[in-house]
Amino acid sequence: SDILARVVGRGLAERWRQSVVVENVPGASAIIGTERAAKAPADGYTILFGTISNLAVNPTLFEGRLPYDPLRSFAPITLAAAIPLVLVVNAALPVRSVAELVEHARGRSDLSYGSGGSGSSQHLAMELLRQRTGLAATHVPYRSSAPAMLDLVAGQIGVMFDNLNTALPHIASGRLRALAVTAETRAAGLPAVPTMAEAGFPDLRLGTWFAFLAPSGTPREILARLHEGIVEVLRAPATAGPLGEQGMEIIASTPEALTTHMEAEIGRWRGVVRAADIRVD
Repeated sequence: SDILARVVGRGLAERWRQSVVVENVPGASAIIGTERAAKAPADGYTILFGTISNLAVNPTLFEGRLPYDPLRSFAPITLAAAIPLVLVVNAALPVRSVAELVEHARGRSDLSYGSGGSGSSQHLAMELLRQRTGLAATHVPYRSSAPAMLDLVAGQIGVMFDNLNTALPHIASGRLRALAVTAETRAAGLPAVPTMAEAGFPDLRLGTWFAFLAPSGTPREILARLHEGIVEVLRAPATAGPLGEQGMEIIASTPEALTTHMEAEIGRWRGVVRAADIRVD
């Protein structure tokens, strides 16, 4: 996500011949940075680079406590890109398909899965799979997906969903085995690995997605200029090529399509979070 934001920032700076600063504001499940963007002047000089977490999952995870509303506090610009997840297991685990993973875990208590934290896309994808299959596995949340991936490679945990680009090197080395990808079609880098739909789970087409939004009240002419510039950068070969190699799918949608997407995703993950009784303090 950081790569995408910086690539778009550089592209806009070149086109508009003015500096574009990408400020990473971490903390509190991205609430701090998102609130800051929501309360910024609606003049087009501050925009939000948002993700599935702060725009679709947080409204339920922090229900009644969120200092912003993804649909009301912001004006949509574009759904920029998405990256699918891949279900991977430690190579020592004797499973080669999603069905074998579910069967392997049946009646056991030692299978654990990692994620980048409670409510992360990795966590929610596994919870959705658990709800569909009854997969028995214990959640081990980490501060981010990077240490979770290291523990998966080391065999401290057995299975995990992760972004395709970060898992590919470990799959190529043979330390991890890929069972399925959550994309609509098979990944170019893993042509022999089925999609979750091919594995029997058509509703597990999901992934991490990224969007650009402006504070609510930003004038329409400014929103139009922002949309035109960002989409132009996203579709440029200098952007699409390198990001495609990272496993990203460039979308560059209309503002209306972003709103529709966010509404659907908020509803989808509300059901998963409530069914799994996921809580964040």
